[in-house]
Amino acid sequence: MLIPKNHREFFILLLFTIFFASGCIKVGPDFTPPAVQISKKWLDSDDRRVKAESEQNRYWWRVFKDPLLDKLIEKAYQENLPLRVAGLRVLEARAQLGIAIGDWYPQTQQMFGSLEKIRTSAHVPAAAGASQLNFSQSEIGLQASWELDFWGKFRRAIEASDASLLAAMTDYDSILVSLTADVANSYILIRTVEKRLGIARQNVAAQQESLEIADVRFKGGTTSQRDVEQAKTQLSNTKAAIPSLEIQLRQAKNALSVLLGMPPSTLTGLLQSASEIPVPPPYVAAGIPADLLRRRPDIKSVELEAAAQCAQIGVAKADLLPALSLNGTFGLMSSDVGKFKLEDMFQWRSREGSGGIGFQWNVLNYGRLTNQVRVQDARFQEVLITYQNAVLRAQQEVEDSLVAFLQTQERASVLTESTEAAKRSLEIAVLQYRQGITDFTTVLIAQLALLNAQDSLANTLGDISHNLVGVYRALGGGWQIREGNDFVPESIKREMAKRTDWGNLLKPTADISAVKEKHDTLVRPPVW
Repeated sequence: MLIPKNHREFFILLLFTIFFASGCIKVGPDFTPPAVQISKKWLDSDDRRVKAESEQNRYWWRVFKDPLLDKLIEKAYQENLPLRVAGLRVLEARAQLGIAIGDWYPQTQQMFGSLEKIRTSAHVPAAAGASQLNFSQSEIGLQASWELDFWGKFRRAIEASDASLLAAMTDYDSILVSLTADVANSYILIRTVEKRLGIARQNVAAQQESLEIADVRFKGGTTSQRDVEQAKTQLSNTKAAIPSLEIQLRQAKNALSVLLGMPPSTLTGLLQSASEIPVPPPYVAAGIPADLLRRRPDIKSVELEAAAQCAQIGVAKADLLPALSLNGTFGLMSSDVGKFKLEDMFQWRSREGSGGIGFQWNVLNYGRLTNQVRVQDARFQEVLITYQNAVLRAQQEVEDSLVAFLQTQERASVLTESTEAAKRSLEIAVLQYRQGITDFTTVLIAQLALLNAQDSLANTLGDISHNLVGVYRALGGGWQIREGNDFVPESIKREMAKRTDWGNLLKPTADISAVKEKHDTLVRPPVW
């Protein structure tokens, strides 16, 4: 369409305004990660069992060499319900990003149309020269309003949504880190309680045998009834511990079943046969403290939250400045007054319209906008400090788990010697009691010492494995199991696609680097 000469200057100015408004002006600060205090090495880094390598963190549970544990973690990754909720939050964040991108384009676009029967009053000035007071009128057209992103308000909002999407992805990874650790801990607890149950039952059998010996000697007149009653007391006390362990075992299995996304009854088939407590290696691949900044998803999530909040400062600052807008309306209108006809509406001469540039500046806002900037800045500073604290807490968690893992090994070594000594002591005490050399109290003391030593050793062996899991959880390992996979299972995406038009948003989003590439893109196509 040719532009009349008297309008060319206007359109040139209009195009220049659009181009300039899409430029590089963005009020507000650009985000830079805050400085943090981080150690150069771990406190126990000189221990030969603490290795600087970190390659085992990706699939750390494999160090236990337990195929069933591997299977349980894989199943939890596939079926855990809170993890699926976290995956859906990634899709939600993608849709929110689409909203932010859409706001950069003309914010209002409306089509309108009408067909009206109109009666004009005969007693108004407009009716004085009118040929008819009853007529019909038809109209069709469209109107648009576009607040130009002159100060970068909408681009800052896109930055915030970008960071929020990345944060949703890292939140998913953080839940996955906890999930793998929780599954491993539940499995270790189950095997530990099973071991303790076995010890209790073995001691019941041994104490039953001691009771029979005491009873034979009592009936033979070589000892008093007190030995029999003491033996019964010891046996009953040991039996009484079994129901508590059974409760603990059942509850641990129930907790594991929830992590696996299945009813408790379904888990029975996976844990049919008892097994030993998973044995960890004596060493741990801890890497260096600086690795936490790139490995732990929860730290990365707080950093991205800070980036999103930093962009909100720019959004708030833009409201202090005049908002430039393009407004326009174009339509076709006709009536049946006089020689006109309704169908004349589609002739070019029936066109009507308007267009122009306007601005709005909230001058007298009584400090509301200024204080809104201050609110966003305070929130940003809060998140920065939260980030710094998260780094410190992460180092503490690793140090706590490392010292617990190393020292519990020392405790297990001592308890192993103690258990062997308690076994030999009980054997000697029973033999001497049979021969009448010692009294039954010596046997009781030896039995109780053996039971306590064996139970403490089983608990400690489980603690070693728990503490190693704690180290890898604190190091942020395990989320890599999802690499190459999407955040939402295909079955759920198919269900959602049947219910709602998701466009391209249900396509795989597992590659965070692809999102990062778009992070600094100035203009993007809208997400339909």
